[in-house]
Amino acid sequence: MVNIHNLSISFQGEYLFEDITFKLGNGDRVGLIGKNGAGKSTMLKILSKEMEPDSGQIAADKELKIGFLKQDIEFTFGRTVLEESYEAFTEIKALESKMEAVNTQMAERTDYESEGYHQLMVDINELQHQYEILGGYNYQGDTEKILQGLGFKREDFNMLTDTFSGGWRMRIELAKLLLQNNDILLLDEPTNHLDIESIIWLEGFLKNYPGAVVIVSHDKMFLDNITNRTIEISLGRIYDYPKPYSKYLVLRKELRTQQLASQKNQQKQIEQTEKLIEKFRAKASKATMAQSLIKKLDKIDRIEVDEDDNSVMTLNFPVSITPGKVVIQAEGLSKNYDDNQVLKAIDLLIERDSKTAFVGQNGQGKSTLAKIIVGEIKYEGHLKLGHNVQIGYFAQNQAEYLDGSKTVHDTMIDAANETNRSKVRDILGSFLFRGEEVDKYVRVLSGGERNRLALAKLMLQPFNVLIMDEPTNHLDIKSKNVLKEALKRFEGTLILVSHDRDFLQGLTNKVYEFKDHKIKEYLGDIDYYLDQRKVESLREIEKRTIVKEIPKVKKQQSYENQKKIKSLNNKLSNVESKINQLEKDIKAIDLSLEINYEAVTSQPNFFDNYQKKKSDLDEFMKKWEGIQLQIEQFSE
Repeated sequence: MVNIHNLSISFQGEYLFEDITFKLGNGDRVGLIGKNGAGKSTMLKILSKEMEPDSGQIAADKELKIGFLKQDIEFTFGRTVLEESYEAFTEIKALESKMEAVNTQMAERTDYESEGYHQLMVDINELQHQYEILGGYNYQGDTEKILQGLGFKREDFNMLTDTFSGGWRMRIELAKLLLQNNDILLLDEPTNHLDIESIIWLEGFLKNYPGAVVIVSHDKMFLDNITNRTIEISLGRIYDYPKPYSKYLVLRKELRTQQLASQKNQQKQIEQTEKLIEKFRAKASKATMAQSLIKKLDKIDRIEVDEDDNSVMTLNFPVSITPGKVVIQAEGLSKNYDDNQVLKAIDLLIERDSKTAFVGQNGQGKSTLAKIIVGEIKYEGHLKLGHNVQIGYFAQNQAEYLDGSKTVHDTMIDAANETNRSKVRDILGSFLFRGEEVDKYVRVLSGGERNRLALAKLMLQPFNVLIMDEPTNHLDIKSKNVLKEALKRFEGTLILVSHDRDFLQGLTNKVYEFKDHKIKEYLGDIDYYLDQRKVESLREIEKRTIVKEIPKVKKQQSYENQKKIKSLNNKLSNVESKINQLEKDIKAIDLSLEINYEAVTSQPNFFDNYQKKKSDLDEFMKKWEGIQLQIEQFSE
């Protein structure tokens, strides 16, 4: 499908990767992994032809269609969710415009016997045939299914995209990609803005995707569930294995162990040969033998051990001053967004030095409560912060608040004060922004690098209560581990909003579950909470919710039923096509009658033909009802 040969690209004189070669074929589901800044997003941009490499070739089929979900998207405001989603169907929308233009001409003209009018009839039939082939009669239903799978409700469909957060707009963009018949999907951090229910749905979709998929993600479980191949970019090279992420790590470790052993053995042989050369050089009779050994040594292909990029950020969260025993207290706290009740009569008590996790589905109020505590949004009820409480807040979309037109260094200087301005470069260095990297503009940073910068910015303010909303989004796996260790050492009060069990393990001693506008307290860590809920993972809680909310999933359809439903849907599509055509024909005739009744009715057999179209329409409407009834019976 796609051949990538000797691909190289450099920034500021240093190669991001050099002479990389690999292939992509149908059915490949590739996890593209590597540290933040290793070049993963750049690779996707090159594959999508959005960016040109310095050297190398990309050979692909001429008709190849590539869909690319980027971390940063540009939206056209003023469209509803459905209207924006329909933008995925450019060919279908173009055909709709052509069909509308031809139908308008047919309605306006009265020269029914002319060649021009006859040609319009031929044109409309051809356009309708193309429209049907492209799925024009099904695309609206397909769009609604995909949107619902990604978490949208029917009442959201006609709302303007302007009213949704960046995360929900990202879901619309993802829906558009999934609706197109792309041969390759390039997905850059697709799960960052999805709740667990939507992630599970996306996993099911991608598992059955017939083309190639390349995914950049730091979600280990998602990669393991989806991918059948892993490509790691590290120190300018790639490591390509036909295994999902966790199995790849094992193979990579085994390979490196073998390389080390082989290199050690080879080094022994080289040392022995060098000793013999030195020994034979001293004797004239052995000079020829010494030269022979030197040539042999020169020909040895030295075994190289794959380098590991072990550079990680250095992170510590110091406590500013000691607060009072109770740091946060809420009574009867409620929050509505218009008619949407998110929180209702919440009572909450957070004590000094406690470590608390907020868990639950998206939309249940976790982030809302965090924003209320830090004073970002209004609410009803009572909330009181304790004596000497200083809050540090890391928002879920923290990186979005960074100004892309500023450099990394300027971003930090602007956030610093007189006491810590001199420490800016040291702080940036501990977050892996060193040398010329501090002069990079924020707009060119990867998602993970922006998150690191946002964390570095957080270090410039004093706090004794730290609230973090999905802090691991965009962070590579090593950076996640560094952040977790730093939070373990943090001696202040911690509130974590997360759905990542691995990250939460060992970090908290209290869990609040958000569900149905309320919160429920569990006095233990995340493992205790899951044990109380009698599940093994946060995902299982979401799966149970899915079964509860969508009863149709309870009963698995048989293979025979699926075949019958598919056949009936095809019949339904054909009938709908004919109904659509007849309705348009009758409408055109009715319009002609209004314009020139006598000329139209004087045509031979006009009334018989007119009546037949109406009778045919009635028959097809009855057929449609019958097929629809059968589909409902088989679907139950």
